[in-house]
Amino acid sequence: MKPVIGGWSLRRRVITLLTVVGVLLIGLATAEAAMAARNRTQIDAVLNETGPLRVQSQELLNALLDQETAIRGYAVSGDPDDLNPYREGLEQEKSVVASMRTLLDDYPQISQELRTVEEHVTRWRQSVAQPVIITTEQSGTSAGQALVTEAARQQFDEVRSAVNDLQEEVLAAREQTADNVRTSSNVLVVLLIVAALVVVVAGAVLLLSLDRMVVRPLTGLATQVREVAEGDYQHRIATVGPPEFIRLGEDVDAMRQKIAADLAEVRAARERIEWVNSQLQKQAEELTRSNRDLEQFAYVASHDLQEPLRKVASFCQLLQRRYAGQLDERADQYIAFAVDGAQRMQRLINDLLAFSRIGRLTTGFVEVDLNKVMGDVAGQTEAARQYADAELTWTELPVISGEEPLLTNLLANLVSNSIKFRRPDVPSKVHVSARLVGAEWEITCQDNGIGIEPEFADKIFVIFQRLHSKDAYPGTGIGLAIVKKIVEYHGGRVWVDTDVPEGTAIRFTLPALPGDVAAAAAADSAQEANAVTVGDPTPSTEAPAAPTEQADGSDQPDRADEPPESGRTGDMRETVG
Repeated sequence: MKPVIGGWSLRRRVITLLTVVGVLLIGLATAEAAMAARNRTQIDAVLNETGPLRVQSQELLNALLDQETAIRGYAVSGDPDDLNPYREGLEQEKSVVASMRTLLDDYPQISQELRTVEEHVTRWRQSVAQPVIITTEQSGTSAGQALVTEAARQQFDEVRSAVNDLQEEVLAAREQTADNVRTSSNVLVVLLIVAALVVVVAGAVLLLSLDRMVVRPLTGLATQVREVAEGDYQHRIATVGPPEFIRLGEDVDAMRQKIAADLAEVRAARERIEWVNSQLQKQAEELTRSNRDLEQFAYVASHDLQEPLRKVASFCQLLQRRYAGQLDERADQYIAFAVDGAQRMQRLINDLLAFSRIGRLTTGFVEVDLNKVMGDVAGQTEAARQYADAELTWTELPVISGEEPLLTNLLANLVSNSIKFRRPDVPSKVHVSARLVGAEWEITCQDNGIGIEPEFADKIFVIFQRLHSKDAYPGTGIGLAIVKKIVEYHGGRVWVDTDVPEGTAIRFTLPALPGDVAAAAAADSAQEANAVTVGDPTPSTEAPAAPTEQADGSDQPDRADEPPESGRTGDMRETVG
């Protein structure tokens, strides 16, 4: 039964929860910001309004007391200097009252109390202070003291009482503001606690929701996947939870079905492979038997088959020597044909044996110095070079990994071919060179002979393929096929370069030793580094070194008619004639 995909998705549920929590937190944050601003205003009122008002009310009382004391003293002494405290108190009173009024915009009750104090002070000044000053100045101290009566003292006590009322009102306003500060602080703390509770509750709800909607479905899915992974590929995977998980379960089940189908195909393919392997094993056994038969044939060809040919050739030669001149000219010709056929048959059999043994009878790869190999090749081809008045040269050749007898056979075949296919009346020149190309040595054998037409460039490496008649150029037509097989056995390739202006250039590649490749890479890096320092301002007093031939042969000439100059490092020359 396919589970029904419906309801809110996991994304929608999480977004809804986060939206609700976000709205609550934003509302709480707004309320906290407003309450914090209100709390800051109330604290400012305590520090910058009610506190200074309380101090200034005390200063006002002190200024009034100074005035009253100065009036009493002046009435007793009559000394005008005793009125200085009165005048100073009057100035201080005006200053304090003016300062207090700047702070009373939000305190109408205190402002009313201040006006009451000012009224009492004005009445006391008009009814007591001014009359005492005028009377003392005009009538003397006795008359002035007569005005300082109990009624005058009571009138000043009214002033003092008004100031006390003012101070009490200021104190009451301060206490009220302080209570407001404490209340707003408490509300702010409550809001913070509520916000924390919202976060905790939202986290708990999110955790429970994730456990119910994510962890449990994933755990169930993982359990079912493990059952499939343990080999129960037919176990159907069903998932509950949000629509995303149900779709994920369906995708995983589809993948299970695909894996099960692929596994069935793999099993069928494995059965087919096992059958093919059994057939290959049978063919390998048959091939082994066939190789044994071929080895037996090679033995027979190299011994038993050549014995009748040697007898035929020997007896034909005996006939040729014993009956020479006794038979007619046609009989001598027939005998010569028989001797030549037997000898060519022997050469053909030997070449076929050599071709079949390449790669089958191996002595193992070793490091071979091709310069030494070329010395052996020069010795092997000396007779042919003397007959053709040929010159053999080679530049410094590398050391490679291979079988020395096969490499000697390879180069001997190439040099012999170059000498054989020479141009009439032109001294033959053969040059062998090498250069490093990537991780391979490219070795070239170039001559100044008759050359090869481009359309025959691939045909010459096919066994028994000849471009000329055996009368013009003798041979079995198997030499270059042996060359190709030896090169491919060593992991290289061989081809004819048809772009040379004259003669023939046969090139082949052989894998280079890792040390040669690393040395070439280091040399290239050094050349690049030298190229970077071209802009060096320090002039060089040394003359540039003359170019020399490198061991890798990268700059060696590939033209047989351009032999290296005498005296150059690595040049070798074999000249006969």
